[in-house]
Amino acid sequence: MIFIVATIIAYATKKDRTVSAPHSLEAWITQEAAIVERMEAGPGPGLATPAQIAGKSGLEVMQAMLNGEIPFAAIAKTLDFSLIEVAPGRAVFQGTPLARHLNPLGTIHGGWVATLLDSALGCTIHTMMPPGRGYTTAELGVNYVKGLTPKVQRVRAEGKVIHCGRQLATAEARLFSADGTLFAHATTTCLVFEMPTR
Repeated sequence: MIFIVATIIAYATKKDRTVSAPHSLEAWITQEAAIVERMEAGPGPGLATPAQIAGKSGLEVMQAMLNGEIPFAAIAKTLDFSLIEVAPGRAVFQGTPLARHLNPLGTIHGGWVATLLDSALGCTIHTMMPPGRGYTTAELGVNYVKGLTPKVQRVRAEGKVIHCGRQLATAEARLFSADGTLFAHATTTCLVFEMPTR
């Protein structure tokens, strides 16, 4: 009886660490290459000017970034990840775990994982901002459930909004590979505010 219960628990635990992944690794790499080429053909990494984002909603800003119309965040180039998809209340980033991201124990540094998740979480909330509204992270919680190595060629951080109010917004994200293996999940609480006018 104990063996049966242990087997059921082990199976349930393994099953819970798998998320659905609609694409193959090859499709992920192809999609990423096309998006990175488009984004780098535009202004490349940097900061958007106030004129470039004036009057745009957060979703419109994110779409403009994805289309290579405004600069994308330089940290994405530094840490080898890219914005892949945006929709209202949703953002997906894809990262390439490389040897330069390893910690001394031989797995991908938790900070790299957290940065990818934080990017998905923040941009997910950004998609919900009307023109003139902004946000900042007040809390980020990350749960690491499986070690990540460069053998996993690509991972995606998919963020989804849980709640978006006038003063507070919350979101959740998962980091997974093309075969659906879950490596980490995270939540955030963000403060929402009126952007200062100059």
